[in-house]
Amino acid sequence: MAQTLGDPARHFWMTRSVARVMGLNLLDAMHDGQLDPKDYAEMVTCCRGCALVEACESWLGAQSRPAAAPPPGCCNATRLMALRKAR
Repeated sequence: MAQTLGDPARHFWMTRSVARVMGLNLLDAMHDGQLDPKDYAEMVTCCRGCALVEACESWLGAQSRPAAAPPPGCCNATRLMALRKAR
């Protein structure tokens, strides 16, 4: 059975928001050549298929300062941590 993907706009903003809380700007990363547009699109698609959306939204709402890592179980954790390391 095919997996249902979440709303593209919602997950685009969630992906950007998690990155922002980590001190990352994904648009800047693309301009700097650290993130390929295809990889960015894959990150959003990965987020769209995640089962932890509500937990992620709660995590985002609870952040009051920059986070060292994405929320637990984030499907984009490896890419986000690599971008953070490259920064």
